[in-house]
Amino acid sequence: MSAMDNYCVNALRVIAAEEITKAKSGHPGIALGAAPILHTLFTKHLNINYEDEKWYNRDRFVLSAGHGSALLYLMLSLSGFGITMDDIKEFRQKGSKTPGHPEYKHVPGVEMTTGPLGQGFATAVGMAIAENFLAAKFNRPDYHVVDHYTYVLVGDGDLEEGVAMEAASLAGHLGVKKLIALYDSNDIQLDSEVADTNNDDVKEKFESMGWDYFNVKDGNDCEYIDRIIKLAKNSSRPAIIEIKTIIGHGAPNSGEKSVHGKPLSKEDIEELKKNLGANINDFDFPDVVVSYYKKTVIDRGYQACSEWNEMLRYYAQDYSEEHKLFIKFMYDEFEDVDLSKLHKYEAGSNKSTRQMMGEIFQDISIQLPNLIGGSADLSSSTMIKGADGSLSASNPTGRNILYGVREHAMGAIANGLTLYGGLRGVASGFFVFSDYLRPAIRLAAIMKIPSIFLFSHDSVCVGEDGPTHQPVEQLTSFRCMPNVNIARPADAHELEAMMVNAVKNNDYPSVIVSTRQGVTNLDSTDENKALLGAYKVFEANKNSKFAIISCGSELELAVNVAKKYKEEGINVDVISMPSMFLFERQPEKYKAELLNKYDVKYAIEMGSTMSWYKYAHYVYGIDEFGASMPLKEIYEYYGFTVDNIYNETKKVFK
Repeated sequence: MSAMDNYCVNALRVIAAEEITKAKSGHPGIALGAAPILHTLFTKHLNINYEDEKWYNRDRFVLSAGHGSALLYLMLSLSGFGITMDDIKEFRQKGSKTPGHPEYKHVPGVEMTTGPLGQGFATAVGMAIAENFLAAKFNRPDYHVVDHYTYVLVGDGDLEEGVAMEAASLAGHLGVKKLIALYDSNDIQLDSEVADTNNDDVKEKFESMGWDYFNVKDGNDCEYIDRIIKLAKNSSRPAIIEIKTIIGHGAPNSGEKSVHGKPLSKEDIEELKKNLGANINDFDFPDVVVSYYKKTVIDRGYQACSEWNEMLRYYAQDYSEEHKLFIKFMYDEFEDVDLSKLHKYEAGSNKSTRQMMGEIFQDISIQLPNLIGGSADLSSSTMIKGADGSLSASNPTGRNILYGVREHAMGAIANGLTLYGGLRGVASGFFVFSDYLRPAIRLAAIMKIPSIFLFSHDSVCVGEDGPTHQPVEQLTSFRCMPNVNIARPADAHELEAMMVNAVKNNDYPSVIVSTRQGVTNLDSTDENKALLGAYKVFEANKNSKFAIISCGSELELAVNVAKKYKEEGINVDVISMPSMFLFERQPEKYKAELLNKYDVKYAIEMGSTMSWYKYAHYVYGIDEFGASMPLKEIYEYYGFTVDNIYNETKKVFK
């Protein structure tokens, strides 16, 4: 290691330790051990530009091992991203710019929110797929307008997570290029040595999945790390570099599990400085370190960004049509969906919402070339299939991703596609299996990104497949997740509204669930009103005191029950509530006018009753697991018939 590299790395180590100690919480192990890795990456390779944080052709760096945030914040501070030493001193404190784990949109320069292990690795795969796709679509001879790398720092824990292995398998199969995983291999976990839980051969495992493997035996050797990264950048497929480090390098308890997440004492920090031979003042980067990062990271990134912008101007002259489309991708400036070009369904026609969802998705995909994704080996059932053929090495601009049975990676990769910018990642499967990708949906919600999750088979009407395939609690569980539009449309009108909203909004992920069985397209549903989240679809009388609230396939049942009451001279209105999330975003006046006039409100849905009690006095649902039986018997078995719902509601409609 050169004297300059050694000096910079030791400064990073000391200040990271101080940062964690002052906060009285954090993870010194990775910050001390992985400092040479990030120092080498940032100063020798990473092209970023703090003056244009969202520069489209920047390299992407993801800290999958998000507990190493103390080190990342120092790297971003030295790289010009406006994180001051005062911010560093407020690490993990209330309202600070430096929270416990990296947070997208909150911390400048952070590409995604990380912390749940494995998620960053899998999401980085999505970012690299995006780069490969756009490069194939837009690059021309002498004009590589999309030409960068995706780097991800992972630890032992990341590579034990199933989501990482799912994503690694798919990345290798697809031959994803310009994806480099930097593996901080220190052989220590929180509870024990890695050897106590895992004896996998990482080299053989990744090579068998189609990756190139490289090894660095001394994680303190910045020059060798630099040399191996250069080799990895020339790989024609994804690459992983295993870098052997010592957890907590230089600390009194280095190499021990205790250094993973226990702050050093002030005495320990003094010993750390002594062990490193580092004469560093408290919370003070020496001028020579600041200057070195200015000459390397900042100046190199600014130069690369300037050259790219210059090239883009010439690209616009030589390839004007491609440039116009590229700009639309860059800034996500596609025209609104032309509703007249979407499938139309007559009132009274009968079709499953999954069939209609597939048709509408294809219609929208023709208009919006930035939709990319697919299903977890279920496109023939969910009806969701990306356009332009399946993505592969021989068809790099295909927009259908054959995810295979890899639901969790599918969700994370969809997030990576969306985070890249200009693309909308799409994931699809059976609704009951949404549990497999829930952590990815949750991260999309936290990051406020518009990934799209399209699920079919939304209730016990799955039928003979039985309780393992019949979702009953999933609707309620997603409804309690903040910042997710969980929508259950009743028919074509409401489905169209939710699908178009999913591709137009920029602030939250959409989870749209559809039926396996046919539903009647009603004459009273409305695309515009559906976007209010809830609205009246049947008015028996302006002075009605009773209402049935429902959604999805049960809305038609609710209307038929209300009509039966009407025949008897009893006035019962029906409220469609396809999205509680959108309804809660409406003005209080609208919500009150819609619901408060009724003396008794009764909700019905083929699923858990819990989420409905906020809006209804009584709920008829299914608070038990389903059962295997033919579809035609399910309605009778669970009581979702006109006669039974009439009898149940009549007990309280007096």
